[in-house]
Amino acid sequence: MMGWRMFQKMSRFQAHYNLPDIASVAVLAQKIAPHLKRGDVLQLEGDLGVGKTTFTRALIAALAGKEIEVPSPTFTLVQQYEFPAFTLYHFDLYRLKNSGELLEIGLEQALSEGVTVLEWPQLATDFLPADSLVLKLSFSSGEGRQAELHAPAAWAPLLS
Repeated sequence: MMGWRMFQKMSRFQAHYNLPDIASVAVLAQKIAPHLKRGDVLQLEGDLGVGKTTFTRALIAALAGKEIEVPSPTFTLVQQYEFPAFTLYHFDLYRLKNSGELLEIGLEQALSEGVTVLEWPQLATDFLPADSLVLKLSFSSGEGRQAELHAPAAWAPLLS
């Protein structure tokens, strides 16, 4: 079972989740998915192999209502998924060398048209809205993970 603690600070809140295994990362994604709307930005931070792509696959499957193929955008840099309410853009910025490349891969369009999920968002932080959701994943004991979510205060009742 996922354990969590939530703190509200000004117009943002933080939630901390103790995820006992990688499957719990997917459960967290399923909890967030139904609340996403056009214009939302989700920044995924964490070491290689911690579960950023696993989170995104579960998020997309929850939005689709079924398992679908979700390749990692490590080499394509961006994958696009069409849903009735919005288009989801899944970016992996790990291989980018400078922030000038962000416009070339369509980040500006994604931010204005759909839901944007970014793995390795550090290069893009100056371009991202202040009301982004930021999910920081880290390894814990055994197969476990720790997750820290920073989000606009409006998300607090949705995730409690």
